[in-house]
Order: sequence, then C-alpha cells, then structure tokens
Amino acid sequence: MEFTKHYYFQEQFTRKALTGETLDGIKFEECEFHDCVFIDCKFIRCRFINCKIIGGILSAIPLTDSRFVETAFTGSKAIGLDWTKAQHIEGVSFDKCQINYSNFRMLKLKKLKMTGCEAKEADFTEADLSAGDFSNTDFEKSIFFHTNISSADFKGARNYYIDARVNIVKKAKFSLPEALALLDGLDVVIE
Repeated sequence: MEFTKHYYFQEQFTRKALTGETLDGIKFEECEFHDCVFIDCKFIRCRFINCKIIGGILSAIPLTDSRFVETAFTGSKAIGLDWTKAQHIEGVSFDKCQINYSNFRMLKLKKLKMTGCEAKEADFTEADLSAGDFSNTDFEKSIFFHTNISSADFKGARNYYIDARVNIVKKAKFSLPEALALLDGLDVVIE
C-alpha cells in the first residue's frame, strides 16, 4: 500500500503506480497527481477536494461512495470509470483526456467541463449536462438519451448522435458541419 495516512493536504505525488490496491477512506485535499497510474484499484469512501490529476491513468476503478469536488483532470486517461458509484461529484473538469467507456448515467453534472477529450462509448443517459462545455470532444458511439444538454457548448465536438426529439437541447451550441447530425433522427432529406 503506497498511501499510509488517511489525510493528505497539498502534497504532490509523481509516477506512483498501483495495481489492484484498495484505497479506503483516504482524503486528498489540494493534492496533485502527476503521471500516476491506478489500474484495477478500488476507491472506497475516498475524497478528492480541489485536486489536480495530470497525465495519469485511472482504469477500471470502482468509485464506491467517493467524492470528487473541484477536481481537474488534464491530459489523463480515466477509462471505464463508473461515476454513478461515486457519492458526490461537483465541479469536476476534464481537459484533453480520454474518458472512454465511462458511465455518467443519471448524474447531475451542470457546468461540467469536458474539452478536447475523447469520450467514446460513454453513457450520458438521463444525465443533466446543462450549461456544460464539451467543445472539441469526440463522442463516437456515446449515448445521449433523455439527456439535458440545454445551454451546453458542443462547438467543434464530433461523432455525436443526439436525437433532438428525446433530449433537451434548448440553446445548446453546435458548429457545422457536425451539427447536421442533429437532423438524423428527424427523417428529413437534405439535398
């Protein structure tokens, strides 16, 4: 076990690599993780408050009863995470990250920032993503169903399929030519 304390404040962790470890009840406040790797680990009742995760890998991690508040992921891979298992998520941002195969189903993530990311096969079913920034993100095979994306910014986003009939899209921003995908579910012919 790499983490022996239950509380870390303003500490930096560089190139830590954990596989199959359990982190239980650990609180990280204003900490930075640089190029750290967590694969098949378990985060149980962990707290990440005002943390930065830069260039790291988090893969196949249950986030059981964990909290993420004002946590920024930059240039990281957060792949296959089930965010629905977390206790609380607020002010989380992703910039130039891979968040493929992640589950955000039914979460309230107003003002979520997910810019320049790769979010392939992510599930946003019934999530509230209103007023979020999803610019320049690749949503190939991601699911938007009964999702609230009102006032969200999808400029430069690509490979999304968002059916305007079953999602809330009021005042969402899109750019051409990708915005033509919004017409796919309307059974119209464009010549």
